[in-house]
Amino acid sequence: MATRARKQKSDYGSLYKGHPGQWSWVMHRVTGVAVILFLFMHVVDTALIGWGPEAYEKVLRAYTNPIVHLLELGLVIAVLYHSLNGLKITLIDFFPSLVTRIKALSVATLALFLLTAIPTIAIMLKQTWDLWKA
Repeated sequence: MATRARKQKSDYGSLYKGHPGQWSWVMHRVTGVAVILFLFMHVVDTALIGWGPEAYEKVLRAYTNPIVHLLELGLVIAVLYHSLNGLKITLIDFFPSLVTRIKALSVATLALFLLTAIPTIAIMLKQTWDLWKA
């Protein structure tokens, strides 16, 4: 009698079985959308100055909220990743021979991102903690 083999959870792998370069592509798009959403919000909150200083001051007070500060941290990390990955894409566009070294270029980009993101996160989390204590 034949039995049906049960699939283990690990047999399925991740939801998206792409090459690391494809993950980079996905993250580039996600961070790009995040940055555009922030820019839209920034234009709106800056436009509030036309409604009077009280409205603008109210928005500025929101930026002293620790949760909003954590969102700003997310924005900084998104901008950092998006810009470094964009630099990698630009290098490949101008120097097509770099495609043969895409894995090394991606590792270098990720390493540079981590080297810049870790201190940034530490500094901004300390500022958030100071806001939380205040």
